[in-house]
Amino acid sequence: MPSVQQRPPPFVGPAAPQDRVAFAHPFCFPAEALRRLGVAPGPVAGDHGFGVAAYRARGGAVLVEVGWGNVCYHGAAALSAGTVAAAVFAAGSDAGFIHCADGRVIAAFDLHACRTRRGEGPDRLQAHQRELGMETSYEDPGWAGAPTAAALALAGRATGVHLSRARYAADALFGPTEHLAPYA
Repeated sequence: MPSVQQRPPPFVGPAAPQDRVAFAHPFCFPAEALRRLGVAPGPVAGDHGFGVAAYRARGGAVLVEVGWGNVCYHGAAALSAGTVAAAVFAAGSDAGFIHCADGRVIAAFDLHACRTRRGEGPDRLQAHQRELGMETSYEDPGWAGAPTAAALALAGRATGVHLSRARYAADALFGPTEHLAPYA
C-alpha cells in the first residue's frame, strides 16, 4: 500500500537554502513520477528520512525532495519521458535549473550564472528568464535577484504545472530515496 505523508516535508518556501523541487507534466501523476525516479512509495526508511514527496498539481505532479542528493534534478530526463519536466535545486552557492523533454536536456544552467546555458535548446526559455529578472547575457554584471523563486516560476512556465498552496498542504505520496545514489 502506498505511503501517504500526512503533512508536507520541511519546505520553507522559494528562498529556502535547501530547496529541491521537480515539475512533471502532463501525464505524469505522483505514483508515475516516483516510479520514473526509481522510487517506490513507502514509509520513511533509513537513518535520515531522505525521500521524495509527490503532489498532484494542476497540469501534472510536483515533487519535493527531502535530502541533499538532488535525486529529482538528476532524474529530470527520466521524468520527462514522453512529456516535459523541469527541476530546481538550491543549496547555498550550488544551485541549478534543468528543463527536459522526452528524455533530452533542453536547457540547463547554474542559477547564479544563468547566461551559461547548455542543452539542445539553451535559449528556448530565454524570454521567460528575462521576464523573471534572470540574467541572460554576458553584458549583465551578475545576478542580484531571488534565483530560487525565479527558477521555480520558470519551471512552472516550462511545464505548465502549478502547485497551489492548498495542494501543497494536502497529503503527498512519499517514497524513500536512501537506496539511490548518492546515498546508497
